[in-house]
Amino acid sequence: MVTKTQDGVPVAEAEIERKYDLAADRPIPPLVPAGPVTNQADPRVDVLDATYFDTADFRLAQAGITLRRRLGGSDEGWHLKLPVSADKREELRLPLSGKPDKVPGALARLVRAHTLGAELVQAAHLRTERTSYALLDAKGNEVATLTDDVVTGEAGGEKAHLDRWREIEIELSPGTDPEVLDSLDRAVVKAGAERSRWPSKLRRLTDELVPSARGASGSVLADHFAEQLAVLRRNDIGVRRDVEDAVHQMRVASRRLRSGLRTFRRSFDADVADELAAELRWLGGELGPARDNEVMAARLHAEVGALPAELVLGNVGQLMTRHLAREAEDAKARAVRALDSKRYTDLLRSLEKLVAKPRKIKDGKEELRKAVARSDRKLRKAVAVASELEPGAELDAALHEVRKKAKRARYAADAVRPVTGKKLRKWRKNVKAVQTTLGTHHDVVVTREVLRLLGLRAYAEAENAFTYGLLHGRSVAAAEAAHRRFAGEWQRVSKGSRPKWLK
Repeated sequence: MVTKTQDGVPVAEAEIERKYDLAADRPIPPLVPAGPVTNQADPRVDVLDATYFDTADFRLAQAGITLRRRLGGSDEGWHLKLPVSADKREELRLPLSGKPDKVPGALARLVRAHTLGAELVQAAHLRTERTSYALLDAKGNEVATLTDDVVTGEAGGEKAHLDRWREIEIELSPGTDPEVLDSLDRAVVKAGAERSRWPSKLRRLTDELVPSARGASGSVLADHFAEQLAVLRRNDIGVRRDVEDAVHQMRVASRRLRSGLRTFRRSFDADVADELAAELRWLGGELGPARDNEVMAARLHAEVGALPAELVLGNVGQLMTRHLAREAEDAKARAVRALDSKRYTDLLRSLEKLVAKPRKIKDGKEELRKAVARSDRKLRKAVAVASELEPGAELDAALHEVRKKAKRARYAADAVRPVTGKKLRKWRKNVKAVQTTLGTHHDVVVTREVLRLLGLRAYAEAENAFTYGLLHGRSVAAAEAAHRRFAGEWQRVSKGSRPKWLK
C-alpha cells in the first residue's frame, strides 16, 4: 500500500473498505461469483495485536482519526488512519521503532491540530484473530480482500470497557474500481451480514467513552464556524505532508473564518471577534506565500507552454523553475513553522471555545440580514471608488479591494444559507463572478512584477530576456481584458434587482 516516503512520513494509498456485523455461528459469506470475483484464494490466518493511542478525552476518535501500533500480520508497524469519506480512508504507516508506548514524532506532529499539545496515551488494546481471503478475478488478479475477524478489546480511561465481537470486512485492492465494492456489498448482505454502524474497531469499543459528536447547535454562525474549523484541521495535516491543494483549502477556511468574524462582528463579543480576526489574518499571511507560489508557477509555466517555440528564447523554463523552486521551499517551511507554533495552537483553542458557546452568539434572522446587507453596501462603495480612478497602480489596488469585498459578501451569503435558502442564490452567483474575474486580474498584476524581475535576472546572467518582455506585454493586455470583463459582470450586480432579503 505504501508508495513512497517523504521526510520520514509514509505516503499511503487510499483504503476503501466496508465493515459488517455477522453472527458468530454464521459461515463466511460466499463471494464467488460476485461482480468481477471468480475465485477465492485459500485462507490466511493471523493474530493481530494493536495498541491505540489518543488523548485522555479521545480527541482523535471524535475526529474519526485512529492511531495505533500493531504487531502481527503483513503490515505490522505504526498506522495513522485519516477519514476521507464513508468508505474511504487514507492510511499512513511507519515501521516499528522506538519505545512501544511512545508515538513517533512524525505521526504525533501530523495530528497536533486535534491534540492541541495534549499527551497521546494508550487508550485501547485490541486482539484480533483474523482469517483473510484474497478475492480474484478471471485473470487471477486480486480484486479485494475479505477478512473474518474475531475481536477482543479493552479500553481504558475513567471507565474501563471490555468487549468481544465478530466482524467481516471487504477492502478493495489498489487500482480496483470503487464501484466493485457495491456489487460485493450486495452479496455480503444477501448472505446475512449487516452493515456495521461503526467506522472502526476502536470507535466501536470506545463508544461509551468518546464524547458525542457535535450536532447542529441551533446557531447558524456557530455551526458555520465549526464546519470551517473542521476544514482547517483536516487540511493542516495535508499542509504538513505537502499534499496538493492543501495550502489553498486551509487558507480558504481561515479566510472564511476571518471574514465571518468581520462581517458578523456585532453578533459576537467585539473584543473576542477582533482578536480572533487578527490571529486568522496572521495565519493567512503565513500560508499565503506558499499558495501564491503555487498559483504563480502554474500560470507562468502555462503561459510559456502556450507560446510558439520560436518565441521562447534562452533557458526560460530553467530560470523560472530555479527561481520558483527556491521560493516554494522557503514558503512551505514558513507555513509549517506557523503550524508548529504556540500561537497557532492558541488560535485553535480560541476557535473551539467560540463554537462551543452558541448561546452567546446573537444570530437571529434580523442580525444576519443586516450583516449581509452591510457587506453588500461596502462592496458597492468599493466599486464606486475604483470607478473614479485612471488605469495604473492605484486602480489595480482599488480593484483588489473590490475583489476582497466581493469575496466577503459571497462568504456571508454562504454562512447564512441555512436561513435564506435560495433567496440569495442569484446575487451570490453574480458576486462570485466579479470576485473570480478580479482574482484573475490580481494574479496577472502580480505575475507582471515577477516577469519584470525574471527579465532583470536573465539580463544580469547574460541570458536572452525577450520572452519575459513578451509575456509582460501579454499580461498587461490580460489585465485590461479582465477589467473590461469585470465592468460587464458588475452591471449584473448593480442593475439587477437587489434581493428582497437584503432590503
